[in-house]
Amino acid sequence: MIYLDTSVALAHLLAEDRQPPESLWQHPLVSSRLLEYELWTRLKARDLGASHGELARRLVERLAILELVPNVLMRALEPFPVSVRTLDALHLASVEFLRGRGVAVELATYDERLAAVARSVDIPLAPV
Repeated sequence: MIYLDTSVALAHLLAEDRQPPESLWQHPLVSSRLLEYELWTRLKARDLGASHGELARRLVERLAILELVPNVLMRALEPFPVSVRTLDALHLASVEFLRGRGVAVELATYDERLAAVARSVDIPLAPV
């Protein structure tokens, strides 16, 4: 299973220079409910809600969505070996929540800071 970070979802939606490979979409994908909020916030900030809204809805519908349950929120409050931003802590805590339940999961991200923290806690990175 691949945990989709917002950076990869946005790159796909906005046709940025860096695009996830088509093979990514063949895997079971999961993300936190946080991704949905981050997508909409960024689309609306760029005034792209009308033009990209349907694409964003379809992308979110393809994902298994992990809610921000108390266990995830509590883990995000704990320290990581490397300094981490708040939203990244929530994504990493979501991945660790899945791993703690025996789910083999890789993180798909274009965010180098998030990738560095993921490596520090032995979360494998998906090739994107």
